[in-house]
Amino acid sequence: MTRFAFAAFAPLIVCVFAFAAEKEPSPSEKGYKALTQTAFIPAFWTQQAVPNVWKQWGVAEKPADYDAAVLERYGLHAAPYPNDGLPMGLRKASRVLNVGVGIDCMLCHAGSILGKSYVGLGNSTLDVQALFEEMAKADGLSGKLPFTFSNVRGTTEAGGFGVYLLGFRNPDLTLRSPRKELGLRDDQCEDVPAWWLMKKKKTIYHTGATDSRSVRTLMQFMMHPFTTPKDFEKHEPAFRDIQQYLVNLEPPKYPFPIDKDKAANGETLFKNNCAKCHGTYGEKWTYPNKVIALDEIGTDPTRHKGIDIAYGNEYSASWFGKEKIGWFVNGLPLRATDGYQAPPLDGIWATAPYFHNASVPTLDGVLNSKARPKLYTRSYKTDEADYDKVKVGWKVTEVRDPPKLTPPELRKIYDTTKPGRGNAGHIYGDDFTDEQRARVIEYLKTL
Repeated sequence: MTRFAFAAFAPLIVCVFAFAAEKEPSPSEKGYKALTQTAFIPAFWTQQAVPNVWKQWGVAEKPADYDAAVLERYGLHAAPYPNDGLPMGLRKASRVLNVGVGIDCMLCHAGSILGKSYVGLGNSTLDVQALFEEMAKADGLSGKLPFTFSNVRGTTEAGGFGVYLLGFRNPDLTLRSPRKELGLRDDQCEDVPAWWLMKKKKTIYHTGATDSRSVRTLMQFMMHPFTTPKDFEKHEPAFRDIQQYLVNLEPPKYPFPIDKDKAANGETLFKNNCAKCHGTYGEKWTYPNKVIALDEIGTDPTRHKGIDIAYGNEYSASWFGKEKIGWFVNGLPLRATDGYQAPPLDGIWATAPYFHNASVPTLDGVLNSKARPKLYTRSYKTDEADYDKVKVGWKVTEVRDPPKLTPPELRKIYDTTKPGRGNAGHIYGDDFTDEQRARVIEYLKTL
């Protein structure tokens, strides 16, 4: 090529390379795409399950606004991304010889606040028990589940899922039969933490038992019987990108007016009373990553005791626990802790109900143990009318006596006398006056 010809084409070459570089997506962007567009596990149900599931509701005819009825029935939310007309958490996926409907991470890890859907907000309205029972029945199956998936709407037996599914796997993730008993419990009543908290945490899960650098721990839900060890290896790079998306998530901002003077006073109270466990906020934030011992925190111990050492050993010896991070880390096994991790509070206004078991519906109750309702229900809707702007959290209706209901209506009642559902402990705000408590709450709205 002559010097003249090269000079003529040089600007074009530069533009092409610049355009290519400009279009290269970041790991976080690739993670969002993988998370919202990829079916990582096969489908559970046929494509006819969703349009026919209403026949399990005990109604005479299909509801007029059927899509909205499905969302309300199961506590699902509209997808803010293309999803083949399905709500967040449901996804088209392969099913033996055809295409069916399965689930993805957003079933639990995407929710709604003030009627708007957010990926990364825990789903506080989900009835996963009814979803799996009734979708199976819609496909002509019995709907009988191997263990309880949920005891109260908005909570799951996530630990139970991990224990149950790992029992079917050898350390190299090949299938084994019969299932190995690893201490399955299904009364832990777990709340779903917000994904955006992961950016600050060195350890994750309510007990702080897992290194937050672990990518493989995010893949446990892939233990569908039809996934193979090669499937886990194939998708691990995508989950590394997904992890980058998760640690770059930001919480939604509180959308209502905030009293700045009141919040400033509340910040001082917070720093003097709460920051040693929950950290400080702003541009130069701090987070101590502390696990608070059970005998100090005093909250329900069932989740802490609910994961047996047999499971911890099995996980640590498996592909999940053998993940290498750098030269000097010999895998990322589970570790035993003596309590629960005090979480960061970013976006806390949006993450009601509170505590690891979702037993306290408002921040006012978190800071005043005497004001916590013992037996109550709520609408399980997420509109402004359902949100308490003063107490910050969900409006509830207290119930005098345990009602004689059957599922799924019974799962709308939160009974704090039941195993795993105690609402005691965390009494650190009890010494505040009502005015001081209101000021701290005003500050928490700003996080």
